[in-house]
Amino acid sequence: MNERTFDLYDSVAVLERTPATLTMLLDGLPDTWIRATEGEGTWSPYDVIGHLIHGERTDWIPRVRQILAGKNDPFEPFDRTAQFRESEKKRLNELLKTFADLRRENLTALKGMNLRREDLQKPGLHPELGPVTLGELLATWVAHDLDHIGQIARTMAKVYKDATGPWSAYLSILRDRER
Repeated sequence: MNERTFDLYDSVAVLERTPATLTMLLDGLPDTWIRATEGEGTWSPYDVIGHLIHGERTDWIPRVRQILAGKNDPFEPFDRTAQFRESEKKRLNELLKTFADLRRENLTALKGMNLRREDLQKPGLHPELGPVTLGELLATWVAHDLDHIGQIARTMAKVYKDATGPWSAYLSILRDRER
């Protein structure tokens, strides 16, 4: 593994690309792809986009602001299933646009904070995990994006799990997270 310290510039480069990456992958696809899941209790690509929107509204920047304000209260708990209420009956292209707009606003806000290296060590309090730092929160934002991009790709690949026949033995994405 390549262990590396957090770099804000490198992180923003990934965060800026996530909306375009997801739009290119998902926009205009039939429901076969965007509503696919890995089984009961799992999320479709559509659900993941709703989850990312909820995070843009309630998680990343609000928590950054709380840390920078020096508030010692635990972060507001994150509702990991809010997308099921908030995205209901919305079209995927609308969700993708909303995500892109919110992400652009949040990254503009983040850049406007003019964070210094010492700011990354400022503490926050996660309601489940306990003490965290601003740098850990920002690194998690990036890893969270990448985790969900991988989840979407894996879910979509599994649509053709049976159709790949014997080649499925060579496709680790089809076996990942099997229950």
